[in-house]
Amino acid sequence: MDNIRNFTILLLFPVHTFMIWNDFGSKFYIWAGENKILSTAIVLINPWFMPLLFVLAGMSARYGLKRRTYREFVKQRFWKLGVPFVSGTIFLVPFQTWYARKYFDSYQGGILEHLQYFFTHITDFSGYDGAFTPGQLWFILFLFLISMITLILFKLLPYEKLSEQIEKISAPVILLLFIPIWGMYYLGNFGGFSIGKALALYVLGYYVLSNDAVMDKLDEKIKYFSFICGACTILSAALYYRFSYYGDGWVNFIGWNWILVLLVLGRKYWNKRTKFTDYFNKASYPIYILHQSVLVVLAYYILPLCHNIVGQVCLICMGSFVFTMLGYSIVRRIPIVRKMIGIQSL
Repeated sequence: MDNIRNFTILLLFPVHTFMIWNDFGSKFYIWAGENKILSTAIVLINPWFMPLLFVLAGMSARYGLKRRTYREFVKQRFWKLGVPFVSGTIFLVPFQTWYARKYFDSYQGGILEHLQYFFTHITDFSGYDGAFTPGQLWFILFLFLISMITLILFKLLPYEKLSEQIEKISAPVILLLFIPIWGMYYLGNFGGFSIGKALALYVLGYYVLSNDAVMDKLDEKIKYFSFICGACTILSAALYYRFSYYGDGWVNFIGWNWILVLLVLGRKYWNKRTKFTDYFNKASYPIYILHQSVLVVLAYYILPLCHNIVGQVCLICMGSFVFTMLGYSIVRRIPIVRKMIGIQSL
């Protein structure tokens, strides 16, 4: 799980770089125009890479609750999720909305003046217009709320009471679980960010995909699931590139299928500790918090200097990774800042 989580978070650098050229109609904090190839690349990754993080969080919660009491779990979630969300919303996210106003509106005001605007204006929560947004911290907010809400469910319906019934579920039925995920997508949906879907993925991670018998059944069918994944991904690329098709049911089916395949393959081939694992287990969460603000600021300065799109993509993607890692290496050594971004220890 650690290796998959770390790899998924690193994907945020290319995905959010490509967003600068998205053709979805919603633009981005810095937007350089539409590019169909880069937008299609986003469409192929989006269905699974953030949903996968909610599934992994649900799986981790089951293992975490085996080691901690409910009180200890709540305390850990408060410091790991609640504090970084509040501090990041106050001290980090406003910078990327400030640069959005500078880029789109030629805004000349300073950051202090912008902070007043940021905290007093609410529009669509995207932040692309400079108004209030949780930015990339939406994931942390959703996860914190879901972690607290589901404790009631987990206490009333312990994993042990359902494990035997869950073990009897066949692999095709597990694939069909995309249907309730799809249904929950419309619950608490804020511009495509659905707390209902996130809740469903988290609960399925906790009860279903943390079950070894379930994973064994999926492993037996991995060739079929992988074939479906590959074929649907190729079809999805063609449908979006040619017709801009991105239907909700289709997206949820492909995303769930990819999650199952990646978990099985990760369990089979990447179930080992490496230097990559040891380093990024501590770094990935702060990287998630920091990366988008760094990327937006860097894009603001790179786009006017480099006029070749390949060069722009490479400089923004690689540069944001380098500067984010530098930022992480600095803040992890400052005790108060370390706690503000959820780093428990060096």
